[in-house]
Formats: sequence, C-alpha cells, structure tokens
Amino acid sequence: MYRFLGITLFGAALVAGHAHARDSYDHVRFGVDVPYEPMEYRTADGELTGFDIDLGNALCEQMGITCEWIEQQWDGIIPGLMARNYDAIMSSMTINEERREQVLFSDAYLTVPSAWFAPQDSDIETPNEQTLDGLTLGVQRGTLQDSYATDFYGDVANVRRYATADDMLLDMESGRLDLVFVNYPVGKTTLLDSERGDYRVVGEMIRDPYEYFGDGIAIAFRPRDEALAERFNTALAELQESGVYDQIHDRYFSE
Repeated sequence: MYRFLGITLFGAALVAGHAHARDSYDHVRFGVDVPYEPMEYRTADGELTGFDIDLGNALCEQMGITCEWIEQQWDGIIPGLMARNYDAIMSSMTINEERREQVLFSDAYLTVPSAWFAPQDSDIETPNEQTLDGLTLGVQRGTLQDSYATDFYGDVANVRRYATADDMLLDMESGRLDLVFVNYPVGKTTLLDSERGDYRVVGEMIRDPYEYFGDGIAIAFRPRDEALAERFNTALAELQESGVYDQIHDRYFSE
C-alpha cells in the first residue's frame, strides 16, 4: 500500500516538474517548412531567413531565450509537434477551426490573402467551375489552399498536390500545371517577382469562406503549453508597440 502510494506521489511530482518546465523554456525549437518564400527559405549561401524566421528570432530575443529551427515537411508538421520533435510551429500556419481542435494558437501575427497564379498567356480571367473544368491545379498538400481547391473544384479539375511549394512551382515553370493556388506573398515572390517566367494573378484575392481562411497566421503549440503561448503573445505585443514588428514586416512586404 505504502509502496504504491510512493510511486503515485513520485509520478505526480514528475508531472508537476514537467509542467513547470513547459512554463520556463529558455530554448524553443520551432518546426518550419522550407522553402516557402518570403516566409521561410534559404539564401544562396544556405542561411535560413524569411519573415517567420526573422520575427521568431526577434520574439525569442525579446523574451531572452534562444531559438532553434527544425525543418519539417508541411504534411507532417502537426504530428511532429505532437511527437515533441519541436516545441512550436512557426511556419505560416493559418488559424482555422479544424486546426484549433489539434493545437493551441498564439495571437495572429499576420493576415494574408490567397490567390490563383497562371502563366501570363492564360485565357482564364475568373476561376470558377466552368473556367477550371479539365485543368490541372497545383497546391501544397495539407494546406488550406489544398482543402479549398479540392472542395470547390476537385470534381471538375485535376488537383495535384505537392509535398513542398518549391516542387509545385517547378512543375508550374515546366508547364505541367495550368494554375497554382498559394498565399499571395508566396506567389508574388516566387512567380511574379522571380525569373521563373511570366505570370499573373488570376481573379481576385481570396479571403473567404471563413472556415477555410480563418483568423490569420499564428504560432501553434501543444494544447497544454498555454503559459508558453502567453509568453509569446506578450512578446509579440511588445514588438508591435516598439516598432520592431513593423520593421520586419516592411522588410518582406513593401506593398
């Protein structure tokens, strides 16, 4: 009886100690999907950079802790968080209800629309079931753009899914895709402003329906790590107040 009670108390102490450790990080590992320019990508000399990277490092500096970035393909990024391969996800993850059932989100730190991109000589002006009928559409697997394109156009078009945004854009460049559907800043940087070819935005920016495009981009944590999420919320508010956030934002989003 006493031995069983001792084991129980020892286990409870371990749990309490573990919970305390969650509240007192001095080193945070971020899961990130690379490349996804301008949000996260590597420069020609291999340095990891991008809006998420710079903001994440600034948040950690504000909190007096260190950051580590661990690369993970998007379709396994939430399972990797739950498996404790890293402590949080900071990789352009949009808040929506489906993800809220799995992770705890910080306050949103960016809101961006999605957009369709096609070659300049495409005759499509407005994407809909008629104009996309029989075409091949590119999306990154497991993203909200994947869900939207599949649900709205999967019955009339061939939705081709890619593990990375870079693989998708390579197929766009080689002519194997008619359109791609991505976050607007990603398409602008990798297609409109690049030397991949001559491309344009097709139709209007897309921000609805809410169940797909949610409340903006945020950091994702395991549900039990509420204290850690709140520390990041406080640091984000401080960076916004000091003007550091605006400096980082304007570095990548000049428009």
